[in-house]
Amino acid sequence: MKLKILIIYFLLNLSLNLYSEKAKSLLILGDSISAGYGMSKEKQWSEVLKEKLNQEKISLKIINASVSGETTGGGLVRSDKLLQNNMPSYLLIELGGNDALRGYPPQTVKSNLLEIINLGKTYGSKSIIMQIRIPPNYGNRYRNEFESIYTEIAEETGSLYMPFMLNNIALEKNLMMADGIHPTEEAQPLIAEEIFNYLKDLGIY
Repeated sequence: MKLKILIIYFLLNLSLNLYSEKAKSLLILGDSISAGYGMSKEKQWSEVLKEKLNQEKISLKIINASVSGETTGGGLVRSDKLLQNNMPSYLLIELGGNDALRGYPPQTVKSNLLEIINLGKTYGSKSIIMQIRIPPNYGNRYRNEFESIYTEIAEETGSLYMPFMLNNIALEKNLMMADGIHPTEEAQPLIAEEIFNYLKDLGIY
């Protein structure tokens, strides 16, 4: 009888461990580019990514908490509750573009991002910091200082680093809206494919 109980206990623990290993989740904390500005939800790259993961039979829950117009400061304010409610395995941070648009100091942006990452650590989330690129008209000095903070953050915090998701899209006029900032619906599957491959390269699955 005791042997049966031990076997059942062992099998239950094994099942729970296997489930916990499979039940990974990714929380996306981003701005309008990740929120799917100007398009319906099902067209957004995060939704296309979900479909891709399902097709590949990869168990990774995607939680998109992106908001149009979001800054690193706004993301910091929201992140504690989001992390507490979702307890994600990974936190993908795609923020900074709106800070640059407002001319916020790069060091302020860096400080906010560091705080978000530290919050993630308290909830057991591994952060993935996405590189943000800004146009040349911001000036070389500001642009260089701003763009360099992302690799610095990855190195200083041990976070995973992801290249800018519009690297192969931003210069294609047919894939960008008239404002030159937001990707079109046609670009969403391409972005989803990029993110899928980046996550794979980072060892997320």
